[in-house]
Amino acid sequence: MSDDDLPDQDDSPAERKMRFLFQLRSRGVTDPRVLSVMERIDRGIFIRGQFADRAYEDTPLPIPCGQTISQPSVVGLMTQALNPRPRDTVLEVGTGSGYQAAVLAGLCRRVYTVDRHRRLVQESEAIFQKLGLSNITAQVADGSRGLPDQSPFDRILVTAAAEDPPGPLLAQLKIGGIMVVPVGQSDAVQTLIRVTRTDTGFDYDELRQVRFVPLVEGLGQT
Repeated sequence: MSDDDLPDQDDSPAERKMRFLFQLRSRGVTDPRVLSVMERIDRGIFIRGQFADRAYEDTPLPIPCGQTISQPSVVGLMTQALNPRPRDTVLEVGTGSGYQAAVLAGLCRRVYTVDRHRRLVQESEAIFQKLGLSNITAQVADGSRGLPDQSPFDRILVTAAAEDPPGPLLAQLKIGGIMVVPVGQSDAVQTLIRVTRTDTGFDYDELRQVRFVPLVEGLGQT
């Protein structure tokens, strides 16, 4: 990361926001709807402790339960690739800090978000309530299995890496629906994939190299 990416300690909130949006645009986030909602949703609310002063850097940061909050440009690019529409119902697998779900909530009708760690779900729910995001439903669940009772979904976003796009999630995608998911067997080499369900099967597009925590089956201990 260059020095230009680092926030100036003397930045005003307006200057910091301008720098934040410039970083997003410079890394390929160009959809005006995505930029607008990411301008409104303050990433700093989702980061606590010793990393709070780095909330506006374009970098992933640690959160509890051994997870991470994705760098803002990746959140923007994944959201842009997902192309959620105002009437869509979206499933997010991997609530984490809640930041990605909050961004999605500003772009679609309903967001269901699941995480295997109860602590992350509870902390995210508190933030959603504070922000008045009433169109998000968060619950503790095995994300690799999705939410069959709420399916099918218009869009599915997976924020953890699987070896292949999970079959149960593909099955919960509507015809014409889109899933964005990182895939790869190595922690170091993963590819972000966009899957579109058609009448006859699935179309796959490779988007870019990424690095995410692995998608783990079952529930966490916390």
